[in-house]
Amino acid sequence: MHANLNHMLTEGKITLRPLQDHDRDALAQLANNKKIWDNLRDILPHPYTPADADAFIQLTRQEKEPMTFAIAFDQQFCGIIGLVGQTDIYRKTAEIGYWIGEPFWKRGIATTAVKLITAYGLHQLGFLRIHTGIFEYNPGSMRVLEKNGYEKDGIFRKSLVKNGQIWDEHRYSIIK
Repeated sequence: MHANLNHMLTEGKITLRPLQDHDRDALAQLANNKKIWDNLRDILPHPYTPADADAFIQLTRQEKEPMTFAIAFDQQFCGIIGLVGQTDIYRKTAEIGYWIGEPFWKRGIATTAVKLITAYGLHQLGFLRIHTGIFEYNPGSMRVLEKNGYEKDGIFRKSLVKNGQIWDEHRYSIIK
């Protein structure tokens, strides 16, 4: 499956691949950025240490099917993207999550990575729906989703607490 996976999850200079031990330092360095943390759930530690990177890499190795990937630009680690399969009555739905390290912003990397993992989730893994929530102050991420055919399902008003403030969450999805 991994040979097929690598072929399918590459476009131009962007590749989605399993995390490797050698990604540890780059992962720790890029993830240890408050600008990244500000747009993600609090489960991501801040500050982010090499030990956090090691634990995350080990966690991804427990997936039955690969669903969490390093994003590589020109073979250089630059971020993380993944799908989380939902359970029970939502079992045909996955949640997408992603981040790009600040030195790699504004190059279209997130847009291509979302395109690749969306196709993988809908066509290889068999999900019927992929969804996510975006913090109201992150219009760039909303555009990434919209460019990939995701539609805004609605706004969950005052549903998030981040940095001690209350925010709206914009919910997006795509259907197979």
